Amino acid sequence: MAELLQAENKELYSMIRFKLIVQVISLGLSFLLTEQVALAQNPNSIQTAIDAFSSNGYFTNASVSFMAMDCSNGQILASKNPNIALSPASTTKLFATATAFQLLGKNYTPQTRIYLDGELTKEGVLNGNLWIRGGGDVALGSRYYNGEGREAEFLEKWADTLLKLGIKKINGAVVADASEFGYEGAPDGWNWGDMGNYYGAGASGLPIYDNMLRYTFQVGSKSGTKTTFLGTFPTVSGLNYINYINTGGSGDNSYIYGAPYSMERFGTGTLGAGLGKFTVKGSLPDPESTFSQEFTRILKSKGIEVKEKPLGSRNLAPVSATSRYAAMKLFFVHKGKNLNSIAWWTNMKSVNLFAEEVLCWIGYGTSGNGSVDNSVARMMNYWSGKINTIGLYITDGSGLSRSNAISANHFCEMLKYMTTSKEFDAFYATLPVAGVSGTLSSVCKNQPGEGKVHAKSGTMKRIKAYSGYVETKAGKRICFSIIINNFNCSSEYTVEQMEKVFNAMVLYQ
Repeated sequence: MAELLQAENKELYSMIRFKLIVQVISLGLSFLLTEQVALAQNPNSIQTAIDAFSSNGYFTNASVSFMAMDCSNGQILASKNPNIALSPASTTKLFATATAFQLLGKNYTPQTRIYLDGELTKEGVLNGNLWIRGGGDVALGSRYYNGEGREAEFLEKWADTLLKLGIKKINGAVVADASEFGYEGAPDGWNWGDMGNYYGAGASGLPIYDNMLRYTFQVGSKSGTKTTFLGTFPTVSGLNYINYINTGGSGDNSYIYGAPYSMERFGTGTLGAGLGKFTVKGSLPDPESTFSQEFTRILKSKGIEVKEKPLGSRNLAPVSATSRYAAMKLFFVHKGKNLNSIAWWTNMKSVNLFAEEVLCWIGYGTSGNGSVDNSVARMMNYWSGKINTIGLYITDGSGLSRSNAISANHFCEMLKYMTTSKEFDAFYATLPVAGVSGTLSSVCKNQPGEGKVHAKSGTMKRIKAYSGYVETKAGKRICFSIIINNFNCSSEYTVEQMEKVFNAMVLYQ
């Protein structure tokens, strides 16, 4: 009898044990099949995702800084080395645009002023110089606001205005004055390999044509032959270009080298065989000087005689703006595109020049000094009382400088602060949307993050970064920043791994 009971107990135990094993296996399969649901329900899902990202073998030698913060209460939801300041590439643009929105307001509009330095006779003769006082209007002749071949239309309208106001002859020169924005040329930390190319064009008080110099070449049909340099638009007086660009490879693998204000330029690399007539974009050596040359050319084409050669104030004796314009007559004012519009292009399409000009607007709009150094100082001073700025180093507006060092914590504190600003809606509208617009149009496509991640991207060699906001499925708003430097794989693969973190934030509850 005892043996029978023992056998029955063993059988019962085995049945219970079998059922438990089946339940465990079933639960395990269920978890694997519903990973997204599990992420949404797991309060540590974001931390799990960033931990998995950081432990990826391709990132063994990389530096990672990450933080996700609840915008409503400042609670840190997940982090990884949040206080390590890294090079954030173009996400730096968020600081420049946010500061400008705060200090200047979305409707801030730069102005370019035309002055007469001399007597205007009844016969329409200006016995003196025509001065153009720059205010940093980066939209002047910009390809983002003007169609191909229409870059100079604003100058033609100015010339027509002068004619209507009675000017027929200038017994002097057209003088372009960009002095109130300084002449640094390029911010600290910009590479020699960047400055000669179009994306490395520095800010100016008188930007023109996106401060871009277009080089046109005739490309051969056979590899190994030298390309023929045909000329530039605009024409730059005194430019000395040396051509080392050959036919070869595929597409555009050419580079333009040259320092700001230097008329020495040379091109290297290759252009693909069979491209025919092809244009390579470089940076304009001296926007102020080119502005004067271009306006003089347009005035003459309209029949207005200009006696003297074009001049730039950089080559004249330095005089304060107050003293210089005190005795002149303000003839007319041109109002440019406002901050709201320029900031949209800056963040949505990551336009470096626009970011640099917006940075300089901060200094000019608050103190009349639009130099890079003054503008950076005023930006840093603004945030010093609002976020923890220890370890925060910013030297430009675009993020092209390798001297920038910003942590995920710096970004999140700034982004959270912006949610309380009256300018937040305008700032938020400038951010690309994952899977939808701008530089995030291909990120999280057909994934939970599509349409939910609003952020600025940053990309440079061995650098990938995103900072912005996530609208979760549960209705929360999260601010976040992820920065990685020196990864050992492709940028595309790095983004694929970051998408897992983005999706985890979207599914967070």
